[in-house]
Amino acid sequence: MASPIVELESLEKTLGFRTRSKLAQSKSDSSVPVLQTNNGPGLVGLTTIASHLVKVAKKEALLGSTAEESAIVQQWLEYRITRIDSCNSQEDRRIVLKELDCYLEDKVYLAGNSLTLADIMVYNGLHPVMAELNHEERERCVNVSRWFNHIQHCPGVRQHSAAIVFMRNRLYPTIH
Repeated sequence: MASPIVELESLEKTLGFRTRSKLAQSKSDSSVPVLQTNNGPGLVGLTTIASHLVKVAKKEALLGSTAEESAIVQQWLEYRITRIDSCNSQEDRRIVLKELDCYLEDKVYLAGNSLTLADIMVYNGLHPVMAELNHEERERCVNVSRWFNHIQHCPGVRQHSAAIVFMRNRLYPTIH
């Protein structure tokens, strides 16, 4: 998995930043990023900093276009940290993929009808999980695979991550 600093630098590129922010690792926990701002104490935490960067880039639509969408985006940002980032076993990963697969059954995006920060951050968190799966395992979570493949092809999203190939080969010709 990419470090939080690399992930945030990638998000900055996606958002069109020309210069890098002052990102560093927390002194008490190297997995927690800190953003030094000019206006006082630093901002702490992956999703807090990501949301701040979206606002600074004036791309608030990525945070949701209605109050409900904004709440759903925040819900998925929290899910990323509390569920996806804390997957420590195959069973944890299986449960997360099953939850997401059910949720995405009738959706193209996690919140609303367009790409949001939730999609970008959940995609980044899931990338190492999806990379470990073989084709058969990816086929079992068809909705997650469809969503993941769509998100990885959105312009600017897949900055530092290798593309994951989703492919269906026909072993036998189709009879018409």
